[in-house]
Amino acid sequence: MPTDLGTELVDALEAIFGVHPGARRAHAKGRLYDGRFTPTPSAARLSRAPQFGAVTPLIVRCSDGTGLPEIPDNDPAAAPPGFAIRFLAAGGAQNDIVANADEGFAVRNGEDFVAFLRAVAGSGAGVAAPTPLDLFVAEHLETQRFLARPRPTPRSFATTRYFGNNALVFVAPDGARRAFRYVIEPEAGIASLTPEEAKARQPRFLFDDLDTRLAAGPVRFTLVAQLAGPGDPTNDVTILWPADRERVTLGTIELSGPHPDQEEERRLFFDPNNLPDGIALSDDPLLAARRQAYGVSIARRTGR
Repeated sequence: MPTDLGTELVDALEAIFGVHPGARRAHAKGRLYDGRFTPTPSAARLSRAPQFGAVTPLIVRCSDGTGLPEIPDNDPAAAPPGFAIRFLAAGGAQNDIVANADEGFAVRNGEDFVAFLRAVAGSGAGVAAPTPLDLFVAEHLETQRFLARPRPTPRSFATTRYFGNNALVFVAPDGARRAFRYVIEPEAGIASLTPEEAKARQPRFLFDDLDTRLAAGPVRFTLVAQLAGPGDPTNDVTILWPADRERVTLGTIELSGPHPDQEEERRLFFDPNNLPDGIALSDDPLLAARRQAYGVSIARRTGR
C-alpha cells in the first residue's frame, strides 16, 4: 500500500533514531522558555501580522538536533541546536518560527529528504563503500555543499545565530508583498567551542548555561528579516541568498525564564506553516512536506 510523504519522512527518521515514546522525531531533546517580543516600527511597515504591532508574549523551545532525547549536548551529532518560537498574540492569533543553527538545508524537497534519510539509515558502521549515503551525496551537489560546512558545538544557546531557512512572504498593510527569510542574532555575540572544550562539558551544559544566564537577567536576541532580491529563489532552501541582501530588524526577543509547565513541551509543536494574516507561504516545497511530517509525528508522539 502506498504511503504519504509525511509518513515516509517520519518512518525514515525513526529508522535512524529509533522510537522514543513521547519524544519528537527530530530535535527530541528540548526545553520551553517564556519571553516576549518587542517589535520595531520597520516590522509594522513590512507586515500587518499582529506581533509586529504590539509587544507579544512568547514561548520558545531550545533544543539539540537528532531524534535522541538523551543525546549529550556536547556530542557532535547534537548539532544543529534549534530555536523555535511561538508568538501568543492578542485574540489568539498564533505564529511559529522554526529555526536552527544551520543556514540552508541538505535537500530541496520532501522526496529528496526521504531519500537522504534512507541513505543515512543504510550507511551505518560496517557498510561497505560506496555506502548509500556516498552514492546519494555524489548525485546531489547541494547536499555535498551542505555537509561540508563546519558545525561547531555552540558555547551557549545564547551565543548562537539561528536561521529560519524556509522562505516566507510578508504582506504589508497596503497589500505589498515581499519574500524573506528569518535570522535570529544573539545579543551576547556568537561563540562556539573547540572540540577539546566541548569534550570537557557536561551532557546538559547548554540547558544549564541558559538557566544560569536567565537567573541573572533576560537573554535577548534580535529578530531580523533577510529580504529577497531580484532573482533570489524562494523554492530552493539549498541556495543561500547573497549576504549583501537587505536586512530589516523586526524586533527584540527576550527570554525571561523557563516555562512553568515543562510537560507542555511534549504536547506543543511548532510549525512554520502556522502563520497569521500578514505573513504568507512561499512556493518552497519543503513547507508542505514539513506540515505533513509534523502531522504524523505529533499523532505518534501523543497517541492521537
